[in-house]
Amino acid sequence: MQYFGILFNPNYLNKEPIFELLRKLHSEKQLSFFKLPEQNGILPEFINTLSDYNRIDCVLTFGGDGTFLRALDFSLKSDAPLLGINLGKLGFLSESSLKELEKSIDDLKNNRFKVQKRMLLKVQVRKDQRLVFNSLALNDAVIHRGTAPKLIDVNVSSNRRFVIETRCDGFIVSTPTGSTAYNLSAGGPIISPLMDAIVLTPLNPHVLTVRPIVFSAKDTLKLEINRPTEECILQLDGRNSFVIKENHQIIIGAAKKKVKFIKLSNRTFYQILRKKFHMGRK
Repeated sequence: MQYFGILFNPNYLNKEPIFELLRKLHSEKQLSFFKLPEQNGILPEFINTLSDYNRIDCVLTFGGDGTFLRALDFSLKSDAPLLGINLGKLGFLSESSLKELEKSIDDLKNNRFKVQKRMLLKVQVRKDQRLVFNSLALNDAVIHRGTAPKLIDVNVSSNRRFVIETRCDGFIVSTPTGSTAYNLSAGGPIISPLMDAIVLTPLNPHVLTVRPIVFSAKDTLKLEINRPTEECILQLDGRNSFVIKENHQIIIGAAKKKVKFIKLSNRTFYQILRKKFHMGRK
C-alpha cells in the first residue's frame, strides 16, 4: 500500500505532532496522502486534495468512533478498507493508535493484515410509495421522538408481516457492528460483527414485555409512527438525517454493499470487549 486517504477529526486540538508524524512517513516511506476537499483548511498542504477515488489503497481515520463512521462514504467510493487511528477515549472501532501508527503502516506495506467485510443497513423513507430519502448506515438507524415530551406509537412489521406496536421513545435498528454502540446502552444484545443480522431495540417502551429482537439480514423491516410530532427524527450513525412526517414509512434492510475493515492484530472481538468494555470483570 502506498496511497492513503486521510480523514481527520477537525475538533482535535493537538494536531501538529500528528502532522509531523505524517510528514515523516510521507518523506521516509514515500507514501502519498490524500484529503477530501472539505478538509483543505484542516490538513497541511503536503496532504494532496483528492481528485480520483480510484487511487486510494486505504482510508486512515484520525479521531474516535464518530470520525470512523463519517469515513464510510470515503471508503465506499474508493472501495478502500478503513483503518482507525484512535485519538479519543474508547475508540472501539479503531484498530491502531498514534504510538502504533508507524508499525501499522509497515504492516500494511508488507501485506501483514486481513480485511473484514462488515454489513451495512440500507435505510429508506417512503411516502405514498414514493422514495423521499435513501442512505446507508454502518452502526445504526434510530427513530426517535426528538424533543417532544410524550411517547410515540410505533408500528413494526417484517417482510410485510406485523411484529409489534408499542408506545416508546423510539427504536434502534442496528447492524452487528453497531450492536456495541447505542444498542448496547439501551439494553440490546451484543452480536459478533462478522455476522449478518439486524437488531431491533426499543427505547424506553411503555410496557416491560417489549424486548429487543434479532432478525435475519434477509428480512426487511418497516416502521411507521402513528401521528408523529414535528420533532420526530431519523438518525443515521449518530447524525440527524431526516424529519419524519405523517404517512412516512421507514424501510430498513441489509445493503448489498459491505464496508471493508483492516484487521492488523490477532486480538479477537471478545478480547476487545474485555479490554475496552471491561466485560466480565468483578
